[in-house]
Amino acid sequence: MQRKNDSTPRKNGITPTRKEDYAQWYLEVIKAADLAEHAPVRGCMVIKPWGFGIWENMQRILNEYFKKRGVQNAYFPLFIPLSFMQKEAEHVEGFAKECAVVTHYKLEKNEEGILVPSKEAELTEPLIVRPTSEMIIGEMFSKWVQSYRDLPLKINQWANIVRWEMRTRLFLRTTEFLWQEGHTVHATSEEAKREVLEMLDTYVDFCEKYLAIPVIKGKKTEREKFPGGVDTYCMEAMMQDKKALQAGTTHFLGQNFAKSSQIKFRDNNLNEEYGWTTSWGVATRLIGALVMTHSDDDGLMLPPKIAPSHVVILPIIHKEAGDILTYCQKLKEKLQLITFNGKTLEVILDDRDMRGGEKKWHWVKKGIPLRIEIGLKEIQEGMLSIARRDEDGPQKKMSEEIFLREVVQILDDMQNKMFQRASKFLQDNIVEVKNKEEFYNYVAKEDCPFILCHFHEDTLLEDKIKNDYNVTIRCIPLEQKSKVGKCIFSGKEVDKQVIFGRAY
Repeated sequence: MQRKNDSTPRKNGITPTRKEDYAQWYLEVIKAADLAEHAPVRGCMVIKPWGFGIWENMQRILNEYFKKRGVQNAYFPLFIPLSFMQKEAEHVEGFAKECAVVTHYKLEKNEEGILVPSKEAELTEPLIVRPTSEMIIGEMFSKWVQSYRDLPLKINQWANIVRWEMRTRLFLRTTEFLWQEGHTVHATSEEAKREVLEMLDTYVDFCEKYLAIPVIKGKKTEREKFPGGVDTYCMEAMMQDKKALQAGTTHFLGQNFAKSSQIKFRDNNLNEEYGWTTSWGVATRLIGALVMTHSDDDGLMLPPKIAPSHVVILPIIHKEAGDILTYCQKLKEKLQLITFNGKTLEVILDDRDMRGGEKKWHWVKKGIPLRIEIGLKEIQEGMLSIARRDEDGPQKKMSEEIFLREVVQILDDMQNKMFQRASKFLQDNIVEVKNKEEFYNYVAKEDCPFILCHFHEDTLLEDKIKNDYNVTIRCIPLEQKSKVGKCIFSGKEVDKQVIFGRAY
């Protein structure tokens, strides 16, 4: 990569680059940005302050969405009795291979002085460390719902989840991760289905407006839907290596879980009915989506609306450090009076005693939206040296007065351009195929794009394509480009197209 108007190549901030080794580049961006690192426990991660700051912003914004939808936050136990899981056979089967199980409640030293589970402390019933909370929440809902007057019931919890993954990758797939899971009960099927689709729209709005990640809304096939559910809806995003990332899901559970957990109510005619339930959630994998959607070969790039901090002030300190630092502190205080995205600007004054170039690259790699360099020259000229993280080029000079007046507009412009760039990449990498020969030409490529085609659901064929090419149906798009056509494999007439792709 070269700077504009400069033929001299410069060294990238991240090694290897995306082209050289995308998977390793992803891990190096996380490391350089100080987002997270591997924990001593296999497959787990420690989310560091900069990474957790992103998650806190996600929580804050999503809570605002949820509140508008009449959703209340609560918390449920980490441990689920095995008997609860067994109530819903298909659900259990879907998670059985990923469950961590607690069998003892005490440790003791053996003859060698090593701590082991006490033989006398075996639980009468094993406890499952929650892989998801449908069954434990269903148990509580069966107590809380008695009448149609108790409905709709809409509850969300922010929690940690444990799924014993064999192959893990920071944020994208870890043994323990953070998420929110919403659960609702409704009096009718229509209400529950509407909730599922409206929550999907909520997630899409959040992803596109705040994360600047364009997504495709769709429905999962029978093969890919949530275990025990009736219908699963999703939003699929495309990363810069053209792989899909399932960014969030909503599930219409019908009455399956209501019957398993005995969630019943009396309607206004005093007839006893089972409730209609839904669930929906997004997880910390959205941080991984942010990294892979926007970052470049210099490090992390964050949309301003989700960044933990918006501006960093970098004083260029020589002998007259006192005057420079005083000016920088006053500028910070002025910026902190400005409102952006519903809260005051988050501003960092980095006055550490270190080389200017090293300090600059530290913040480039962390992806902070705006950097301001201030030295004696800037103070004397009455100008600020400003750099946007989304632009590669020389710093721009701007007076303090103009910058204070336009900083919100600059951040909004960054947000919009990041979304536009990601949207163009997505649209440029969706190909529509008319026959199976075209299909197989694309899936044979290492950087297979999203493939749009008519397809008649065939689980055996889906399995074969996945086994041979590691390509799956990501979704049946809710917005159909072409309604009627012939399946490219069977020739049968179908009224929907699907999207195939490789995925994380």
